[in-house]
Amino acid sequence: MPQQVVIIGGVALGPKAACRFKRLQPESNVIMLDRSPRISYGGCGIPYYVSGEVSDITGLQSTAFHMVRDPEFFRDIKDVDARSETEVVAIDRTAKTVTARHLPTGRQDVIPYDKLVMATGSSPRKLPIAGIDLPGVHTVDSLEAAEAIKKSVAAGGVGSVAIIGSGFIGLEMAVAFADMWGLDVTVIELFDQILPGVTGPTLSAMARKHMEDKGVAFRLGEQVKAIEGEGKVERVVTDKGEVEAELVILSVGVVPNSGLAKAAGLDVSPRGGVLVDEFMRTSDPDIYAGGDCVEVKNLVTGQPMYLPLGSMANRQGRVIGDNLAGGASRFEGVVGSWCVKLFDLAAAGTGLTQAQAERAGFDAVTTHITAIDRAHFYPEHELMSLELVAERGTRRVLGLQGLCAMGDELIGKVNTVAAMLPHKPTVADVSNVEVAYSPPFASAMDILNTVANAADNILSGQNKGISVTEFATIWADAGSDAHIIDCRENPQGGPLVEKHPGRWHNIPQGQLRGRLNEVPKDKPVVLMCNTGARSYEALVTLADAGFQNVVSVEGGMAAVKAAGVDV
Repeated sequence: MPQQVVIIGGVALGPKAACRFKRLQPESNVIMLDRSPRISYGGCGIPYYVSGEVSDITGLQSTAFHMVRDPEFFRDIKDVDARSETEVVAIDRTAKTVTARHLPTGRQDVIPYDKLVMATGSSPRKLPIAGIDLPGVHTVDSLEAAEAIKKSVAAGGVGSVAIIGSGFIGLEMAVAFADMWGLDVTVIELFDQILPGVTGPTLSAMARKHMEDKGVAFRLGEQVKAIEGEGKVERVVTDKGEVEAELVILSVGVVPNSGLAKAAGLDVSPRGGVLVDEFMRTSDPDIYAGGDCVEVKNLVTGQPMYLPLGSMANRQGRVIGDNLAGGASRFEGVVGSWCVKLFDLAAAGTGLTQAQAERAGFDAVTTHITAIDRAHFYPEHELMSLELVAERGTRRVLGLQGLCAMGDELIGKVNTVAAMLPHKPTVADVSNVEVAYSPPFASAMDILNTVANAADNILSGQNKGISVTEFATIWADAGSDAHIIDCRENPQGGPLVEKHPGRWHNIPQGQLRGRLNEVPKDKPVVLMCNTGARSYEALVTLADAGFQNVVSVEGGMAAVKAAGVDV
């Protein structure tokens, strides 16, 4: 039986739900309403438009066959009545109508529905400070904002940029300004690391060091107090100083647009997300919701979470489209997968970090390795850093995060674990997971298997590792009595012995059994090699010889250098 479906929101989920439903019920009528002038675009591509990698703004609104997804496209190609610049101001659940206002004219229409879909998205979080409305202060939330940002930079009046927030969009915008435009870029972050909440401190330090090497400055652990300027932005004031800037990007997260749902009496969580079941139904069975305006289930913790990602919105849109047509498709939840490109480095992850795991009540441990991402004898290879988070006792894998110059290679590892996480894999499962092998693509013992093997050694007590962050603390303490042994060969370790006499010692791993008398038993011993493999072998040797206060630096000198620890 034909239906009338009204969809509020036309960026990601709305168009996907509309088109899927129309394919299943071509005889039904779909009206899609959005308050913006342009609809159905890839907002995640905005930094790449600003950088110039996407040359034309219509590229973010076009199909793969170069048709612009405007209202005419939806009318003629998809048989969907798409109305831009039209804002829904009220929902009457009893009468099953929405009241929509055409913004250019102010005309209001009352539109009946059989089923309603809320795809209202999110809005940038606003800081409660003076100056956020000054000319030159931007958020990155629409194609119009993207055009304004690029226009101001291209005009040549901007030499310095301050970015408030070091999440995905903030860092992508930093790359765009520094790489394409050569601007002086400073990122200001409230937390003491970049990518807070999605990476641990070691990977964060590595990513920050890479961006600093490319010219981006960071002010970490600083709270923004105000944005100042005479008629336009000139500086950002923090609790620790000032940052001169002719352009400011606010990138401190988003909040779900749930006001319309709340006003209609739908259930909304304390943090503001619309509550839905696995069929994407709200508390009203005739109203569905998805995308940035809803909360979803975290399949690792079992708890609700907020995950505003276009990829998730598209998958949910298909589920909603099925169910509008009488189907029973489910969206079970998410594990929280992500990736971001930072100049020549890719960062990616899935599941929980150690900090997230501990907040969720897990007794978690993180294992870090930095190793070659494919066969060592193959001429083209890169170092990859992976961190596997697992629960002690059960050995359940809770998450994986990593960095590598070969982004596709890294994302393959992350996606493998992401597919496993809903099924509560153990360290042994990842240790033995089958992956495709050929020297140009992987090692015979894949790095994903290796990080799980390293985690197994730590969980069983066979290896006692410390992170680069922990090593940095030891190294910064000039009064530390830690005895550092470089397990590499003399051409690598010898120069550091000369540079740091009395602090740095060199005993190649292959010589250790014959030189045990040089290792003190009354001091903590810290073992170092290039990636952590030889220092682990050295730890086994020392443990067998009765040494107890011994640790190995995970990731070795490769990780130490990447994190910017000066030795």
